[in-house]
Amino acid sequence: MKILSQLSIFLINEPGRLATLTHALAKAKINISALTLMDSTEHGVLRLVVDDPARASALLGRLGFQVSTTEVVSVEMPNRPGALAGLASMLAEHHINVDYAYVTSGAPGGRTLCILKVPYLHKAMDVLRKGLGLKEEKTEKTQKA
Repeated sequence: MKILSQLSIFLINEPGRLATLTHALAKAKINISALTLMDSTEHGVLRLVVDDPARASALLGRLGFQVSTTEVVSVEMPNRPGALAGLASMLAEHHINVDYAYVTSGAPGGRTLCILKVPYLHKAMDVLRKGLGLKEEKTEKTQKA
């Protein structure tokens, strides 16, 4: 479980914008570990967790994409029915709202990554760590220091 930087990119709804963005990341050898794309009539919001958010943000900014960064909690969990319900219940019991969540696809019986946007990151981490019986891990920022 870690606190990660998530990129939110505003995409105009026109063919090729997602392809341009993903090709640029691939060419720069920046890996996408999780994503979600939501649309509206005029634009979409692409949320990405990548292995180098600072470099990805700078690259996408140079290409004219509007990028913002948000801290999120990532939790590895089993890929089985009820896994997300368990996480959501732990947070609800401690009155922690989930603003949004998305998960990566995982192999049946394997593991998947859950990305949670919550208002109280460290409190949510403590609740989930205790509920899942995990030891404390370093955050992304601590590992880079």
